[in-house]
Amino acid sequence: MAKGETGAVSALVRSAFLVNAVYAESARESGLTAQQGQLLCVLMAGPYGMGELGETLGLAKSSLTGLVDRTARLGLVRREAGAADRRSVQVALTEEGAETAEEFYAETCRRVEALLRGASGADREQLARLLGRVVSDNKVPVVFASTDS
Repeated sequence: MAKGETGAVSALVRSAFLVNAVYAESARESGLTAQQGQLLCVLMAGPYGMGELGETLGLAKSSLTGLVDRTARLGLVRREAGAADRRSVQVALTEEGAETAEEFYAETCRRVEALLRGASGADREQLARLLGRVVSDNKVPVVFASTDS
């Protein structure tokens, strides 16, 4: 590796810090914590059961309960009975939560997109392919939908 070049591991870790910082800043400016922003983005796809939501977000039951409680107090999510089993609980966005999620998602996409402003189309495609493989190989759940269509 030439002097001044970054290795793959270092680049991946440093880019994770960069994206996390952008994500946290976007959340803060939306009046959310980063975890609340993540919760809203996951729920944009539709309601989730608590177990599935805990798995997706990588949170223990008690941590997830606290996150959902705090986000519900903001009026952004609600608990509802499951469709198949009325004893189960699903978490869904409220109307205000859906609006907040859309705004947060759009702003976060804009900011992350700005990080790539110096990359060519071919570089972006290669980066997407490589990171897509890392995500797929490690079975990372969808916590932020793709903007590429």
